[in-house]
Formats: sequence, C-alpha cells, structure tokens
Amino acid sequence: MSRRVVITGIGLITPLGIGVEETWSGLCAGRSGIGEITRFDASAYATKIAGEVKGFNAEDFVPKKEAKRLQPFIAYAIAAARMAMEDSGLKIDAANEARVGVVTGCGLGGLNTLEEHTLVIYNKGPKRVSPFFIPMMIGNMAPGMISIQFGAKGPNSSVATACAAGTHAVGDAFKIIQRGGADAMITGGVESVITPTCVAGFGAMKALSTRNDEPRKASRPFDRDRDGFVVGEGSGILIIEALDHALERGAKIYAEVAGYGMSGDGYHMTSPPPGGEGAVRCMEAALKDAGISYEAVNYINAHGTSTPLNDQYETQALKTVFKDKAASIPVSSTKSMTGHLLGGAGGIESVFTALTIQDGIIPPTINLDNPDEGCDLDYVPHVARKADVEIAMTNSFGFGGTNATLILKKYRP
Repeated sequence: MSRRVVITGIGLITPLGIGVEETWSGLCAGRSGIGEITRFDASAYATKIAGEVKGFNAEDFVPKKEAKRLQPFIAYAIAAARMAMEDSGLKIDAANEARVGVVTGCGLGGLNTLEEHTLVIYNKGPKRVSPFFIPMMIGNMAPGMISIQFGAKGPNSSVATACAAGTHAVGDAFKIIQRGGADAMITGGVESVITPTCVAGFGAMKALSTRNDEPRKASRPFDRDRDGFVVGEGSGILIIEALDHALERGAKIYAEVAGYGMSGDGYHMTSPPPGGEGAVRCMEAALKDAGISYEAVNYINAHGTSTPLNDQYETQALKTVFKDKAASIPVSSTKSMTGHLLGGAGGIESVFTALTIQDGIIPPTINLDNPDEGCDLDYVPHVARKADVEIAMTNSFGFGGTNATLILKKYRP
C-alpha cells in the first residue's frame, strides 16, 4: 500500500511580499502585486508592466559572499526553501540526509545571465565570460543549491515543463515519497525572467497584457476585457513528508497531497486544444489517482492566465470534468494578483491551495468586472470568501501542451 503524504512546511517569495504572511494577507485582501517594470528600460516595449519581487535581499538568507554569485531565481528558491524548512521544523542530519530530496520546477532558469554573457562575448570576447556563467544559468541549480544549503542528499531533480513545471515538481516529489523513495521532499517552483528577451519574446507572441496605464488591473482572468498575461517572479516551496514520518516528529500538517495527474495535448506549440481536452484528461487522472469523485471537490485554484484562449478552454474543461456541479464550485485565479510566475506558478499556487484548506479562506479573482461570455463559473470575484474547503484542486498548463493537476485535501487521521 502506498504511503500517505502531507504538507508540513511552506515558504513564499512573491510580488505580493517576502514570506507567507505578507503574501497570503495581501492575496486574501485582493491586493495586486503588478507594477511598472524597473529591472530594465522597458520604454520601447509594448508591455511595460510585470509582477516584480520587491524588497528582497539575498543576504538575509545566504552569506554575503555566496549571495553575490546567485542569480535571482536561485536566491528566491533558497529563500523560500529556508522559510519552509524553518516552518516545518524538519532537521536534516547524517541519519536521514539520504531520505530527504529536492525537486523544483523552473521554466527558463537564469535567462538574465544568458543575456548578459551573450553581450560580453560579442563586445569583449570569450575570455571575459565568468566561470560562474553556466552554474548561474541552468535551472537545476535551484534544487542543487537547496540540497547543498540543507544537506538533502536524497532524490534530486529539476522539472522544466514551462508553466506546469512547479506543479509537476510537487507531483513528482509526492510520487517519490508515496513509493518509498524518500521520507521527505523539498519541492515547489521558481522563476525570475523579467528580462528584455523574455518580455520581448512573449510580446512578439501577443501573449502579454499591454494595459500599461493600469498595472494593477492588467491581469484579469475570465474577464471580457482581458488582453494577455502579466509576467511575475518568485518562488513557492513546500516541505512534504510521509505521514508516518511527520507524525513521528510531531510536525504540524497543513493539508494532505491526495492525487496527481498529468497529460499532453498533442495539439499545438502554444495553444490549448478546443474545449481543453488535454486539461480534462489531466484533471480526471488526478481525481482517479486520489480515489476521489469530482463531486467531492469544493475549491479549484485555476491556471487562469488572463489570456483569451486559456480562460475560455479551462472553463470548458472544468464544465466537462465537473458536469452539473461545475457552476457551484468556487474557482479562483490568484494570477490576477501575482501575475504569472511561469515555471514558478505551480509552486506558489500549491501553497495558496494548502492555505485555503487550512484557513478556510478562498482568495478572490480580482479585476473580474465583466465576465466573458462562456466564462460563467463562480470565480469568487473581487472579494475573498470564507468557506470550509475539504478537497481542492490546482491546475497548471504549459506551452508544448503539458498539463499538471494536484488534489489536496484536509488532513484527517
């Protein structure tokens, strides 16, 4: 029989704040973390807004000398992991180091480092490239550096499935524990690519919002006037453990990880298939894995990107999966406040879903002023809602047609 797995620690670095309390309180208050881009001069870009992390100092989490060598995405991951480890009370030592692993998701890694060193090569020549260039750029340095920081020597990997990466990472870590490959895992997602090439690239695809005059109203999932997503950055990390391991050390439990589903669209590089057929199979796989009927789910943290096709097809997919109950299930897109963290989205949204279950508060979908035709579910508009959430679902869908769904539920002995 497979082992039960629970969440015992959480950490957040987001556009809404540094730490769980600041982020979660801002989310429940319906506050937006979107503003003008300050990382580079965006005056020539069609999109001039993003969800930047504000007030972050890497030296608060790692030694000063080491902090200088860390790219933002690595520093965010370490910081969120440190918060989660402290929150969980999990101690790693020689007796258990091989039984604690790390799996994180990241879509693009150190893109800013790639940009900077490309210019160095062309302007100053290859001899001026830093020996830290490759280690600072590759996505798997996030779980690698977390492992080094905390001495976690169990399973270690990095997931690079675009916007589904964080959710895939948590699901993969869940399965590692469930099958006995580890007793505890540090897992989640991270991203920091508010850079010229990222904004230009997504802009060329017409994927980004250009509501530059109203940054806080730019991310508006399911709204008739949505015009694209807003790039965000940050990290969400969870400590998940085998239930017996958590109980043995007297850990507090936020929620239980109950099911994981994944699927491929096999349809298009960037567009979801009509009706969200791939998302349907993914959600159904997660429900089957959890052994739960669709009728038991009472909250959904949607992918909800604020793009025309995603919001339409995700809504259709939810109607297909949840049938006559779809209209009565609260659904919210927290991307309306954080922006879209790409590979990091599933990390923070897994934390949000766990907090929804623990605190009995469903965060809202802000900026939903005029629901689009066909987007007619209960998206918890504008204001958070108190509710007893027993079982929740969180969705992430990525370019290439890669889909991930997690089922979390209230822990019951």
